[in-house]
Amino acid sequence: MTLSETMAQLEAAGTEQARKTYARHGAPAPMFGTSFATLKALMKRIDVDHELALALWETGNFDARNLAMKIVDPACMDAAALDRWAREASAALSCGNYAAALPAEGTSGRAKADQWLASADPGLRRAAWVLVAQLALRDEQTPDAYFAALLDGITRTIHTAPNAERGVMNGAMIAIGCRSAELRAAALMAADRVGTVEIDHGDTACETPGARSSIEKTWAHSTAKGFVTPAAHERSRDLPRRRC
Repeated sequence: MTLSETMAQLEAAGTEQARKTYARHGAPAPMFGTSFATLKALMKRIDVDHELALALWETGNFDARNLAMKIVDPACMDAAALDRWAREASAALSCGNYAAALPAEGTSGRAKADQWLASADPGLRRAAWVLVAQLALRDEQTPDAYFAALLDGITRTIHTAPNAERGVMNGAMIAIGCRSAELRAAALMAADRVGTVEIDHGDTACETPGARSSIEKTWAHSTAKGFVTPAAHERSRDLPRRRC
């Protein structure tokens, strides 16, 4: 599919109701209001097309960028491109999370997480915690001690972190608790120390998940399915950016 053909299909599938919903969640214009079901159908037709993904990203259109993250080839993304996508992606809905998680699909995941955590750019710091969560669930090479140290950082700073970071820090704590039995115990203790995380979700019905209850429910669900850990369960599934 060409860029013009793809944009035409995205525009034709857009609705006013979706535009209102996306905008309420913080999605920026320009956007068509294309459903994620339509994006997934287009992804199945296109599969992977890195050049088209790059062209879609350059449009700046919210829906086009969501599709770009579904069809991009992370192996063709250099370090600067990963930084740029993570910085420019909207935090609304799943857009920013998909872009932030891309390094986890290659060999630079941990290095990028460390780089972004140390960044003065709030967009990259937010991306770092999304990436940490993805590494916790999918990267089998990084030792548990790495994530245990990050748990300590979360408990010390989550309540004073910017609003945009608190939600993804909470998500990282949950993901770390789903990595192994040892980290489950550590994350539950961290969750108890943290307590309630106050996050302003704006004019939406979104609620902040409790870390302890989320970890326990996820473990119960995954072990009932026959998996040793929720992380093992997650690794058996397609990538979030491709399945959602």
